[in-house]
Formats: sequence, C-alpha cells, structure tokens
Amino acid sequence: MDPILLVSLLGGLIFLLLVIGAPIKPLRWLGQGAIKLMIGALFLFFLNAFGSMIDYHIPINLVTASVSGFLGIPGVVLLIALEQFIIP
Repeated sequence: MDPILLVSLLGGLIFLLLVIGAPIKPLRWLGQGAIKLMIGALFLFFLNAFGSMIDYHIPINLVTASVSGFLGIPGVVLLIALEQFIIP
C-alpha cells in the first residue's frame, strides 16, 4: 500500500473514533491505546528531527513508541536517560 494512503486511512479512522466514539468499551480502550501509540511515535519523530542537529537518535519501534506514548514527556526523558546512562 502507498504510505500516504495508509496514513490517510489511519487518520480517518482515528478522526471517526474521536467524533462518534466507540460504543463498546474494549474497542474504546483499543482506540485510545492506538492514539497514544501514534502520539508516542510523533514525540520520538520530533526528538529525532531536532536531535539530528546534535547527532542524537532514538529508534522508533513498538516499545519506544509505547513508553513515550503512555508516559508522555516523562517517558521520552526516561528513554533519553536510558540511552545515555544505561546503554552506552
């Protein structure tokens, strides 16, 4: 699939979920988890975009996006500290 089409479909589904909501509670939790995962990936994308100026990079994968998405800014700080101090 074309990446632009895939992102458009996912964005449309998220918008639809936000506008009309999910009537079933587990589906709502799944939708909120997917949104947090995408926000975490976006946090990491911007961190890598600005970090490229100082030669800094955190890989974007399911684990790092989950940590930064569910924990927010403290999660991103945690990933930075983890890479700086624990994983040389």
